[in-house]
Amino acid sequence: MHDPSLQPARPNRHLGSWAWIAATAAACLLAFGYVGGWLDPGRLTPTRIINQFQADAGTFPGYRRNHAKGVCVTGYFQGSAQAQPYSSAQVFAPGRTPVVGRFALPGGNPYAPDSSVPIRSMALRFALANGQQWRTGMNSMPVFPVNTPQGFYAQLQAQQPDPKTGKPDPAKVAAFIAAHPETAAFRQWVKSAKPSASYATETYQGLDAFVFVGADGVRHPVRWRTVPEATDAGSDAIKAGDPDYLAADLAQRLSQGPLRWRLLVTLAEPGDPTNDATKAWPDDRRTIDAGTLVIEHTEPQESGPCRDINYDPLVLPAGIEASDDPLLPARSAAYATSYLRRTSEEAHLPGAARPPAEARP
Repeated sequence: MHDPSLQPARPNRHLGSWAWIAATAAACLLAFGYVGGWLDPGRLTPTRIINQFQADAGTFPGYRRNHAKGVCVTGYFQGSAQAQPYSSAQVFAPGRTPVVGRFALPGGNPYAPDSSVPIRSMALRFALANGQQWRTGMNSMPVFPVNTPQGFYAQLQAQQPDPKTGKPDPAKVAAFIAAHPETAAFRQWVKSAKPSASYATETYQGLDAFVFVGADGVRHPVRWRTVPEATDAGSDAIKAGDPDYLAADLAQRLSQGPLRWRLLVTLAEPGDPTNDATKAWPDDRRTIDAGTLVIEHTEPQESGPCRDINYDPLVLPAGIEASDDPLLPARSAAYATSYLRRTSEEAHLPGAARPPAEARP
């Protein structure tokens, strides 16, 4: 006779499901805690990096925490097909890809004079026909100052103004330089670097390495840069003492016709560092002309199409992948934190819109 008491107990499936959900939730909570730094307050997090940007430049609600001052631009990229053997990304095929970009200055102050820094930046979002996107940010300097997120954070700390003088503490800057010899190449360049009179005449370097993946699956470490067709120093729009001459110069140039840059991609050779943005690759490396960037229009960043774009360098199409450069995930995470802050601030402004520039602090 069947005796139910002798049967092994059946597991409670619902209880098991709830246990799995609870375990998953706990794992997620731990993950968020780790990313947020709650479990390790001393660990470097995106929040600490963005907070340091604010400590250095001040807080300007609704603006990016870095590259705060800029203008929107629109145009297209004309692929040359020369990069297709190395990358399957659709952007490199012959034809036009729409682009929304942004020219800007480094730093968190949207009212900084254009002459205050010798570096200009170009950010681009390529909207591929297959629905994928490629986003990239470049700077007009040959190398990055540091090669790790920790080094970058230390640099920001050293640059924080002393409340008594309004300038960085020379002793802290000297201590940072002594602790980071990898900054030597950048410091050598910046000694003779001067603020340019135009966004249009700058070469913009990608600095971080990426990986092109061809249709055959072969991987090619690369760096890229945009090289301008325009070479003249500046336009008549520049006026002595004008703190915003870059936007005026760009508008004047575009009123006369589109501006163009060639997208040049450098292929690494064995031994070329892909994880160190402070080291330039030798000049004799093979370079391919991937196509032409054409900028046709500019608009103010307050109302232009670039306003709500996060130029995350890890938004990549199939055929382009991140390298082992540790700066890339750090940039991506910090950009996301900055984006969430500024868009949240915009949402709380009257009418969910930014006030006119003259009404902002």
